[in-house]
Amino acid sequence: MMTKIMIVEDEPAIRQLVQHTLDNAGFEVLQAVDAEQARLLIHRSPPDLVLMDWMLPGASGIELTRDLKSDKITRDIPVIMLTARGDEDDKVRGLDSGAEDYISKPFSPKEMVARIRALLRRVSPHATEEAVKLGELKLDPSSHRVSYNGTTIGMGPTEFRLLHFFMTHQDRVYSRTRLLDQVWGTNVYIEERTVDVHIRRLRKALEPFGAQRLVQTVRGAGYRFSADLESHAQN
Repeated sequence: MMTKIMIVEDEPAIRQLVQHTLDNAGFEVLQAVDAEQARLLIHRSPPDLVLMDWMLPGASGIELTRDLKSDKITRDIPVIMLTARGDEDDKVRGLDSGAEDYISKPFSPKEMVARIRALLRRVSPHATEEAVKLGELKLDPSSHRVSYNGTTIGMGPTEFRLLHFFMTHQDRVYSRTRLLDQVWGTNVYIEERTVDVHIRRLRKALEPFGAQRLVQTVRGAGYRFSADLESHAQN
């Protein structure tokens, strides 16, 4: 599953440059030319990160960022302001609106990609393409491969996404509702018990390697992924 980046920019040349740069970096790219189009696309297909131009027709990038950060459905999507405004006061305004970072135009494409990856690692590690490990268990998003001590483990795409989320959020308890939001998406309406079905499938895939114990049931709370087997009961 490719990391999805949205660029909200009304200048075609800049959109094309960003699209080309992010395509080459292995990201999926969505484009919006103004705040209204961006809102529709974000709720229809939530991105992992938004590159937000300050000056947009209609509502500004600052206004759109404030709206996104005040909505519980979109508030966790990180935003990087992309603008010609370079004054310190303007930078502060951008960050005060809720943006996590700020890049001034003209910008280096390599720096932009590096800043995007750094921000994703910080706020949304499961959205990166970097391999993650826990002991002998390794998951590589770039090759869509899970292995244990070098032996490939077969599993479905939903189990892969679930394991990726767990491995990048170890030792934390997540309710079924939270897992649905984080793994399936906030705009997907399915039964909470669907999570249990995929948890069972994930454990079954890991069982031949003894790794099913890493996926723990915390009674009355949800699920947890951890090598610590002492503090929580497991089904």
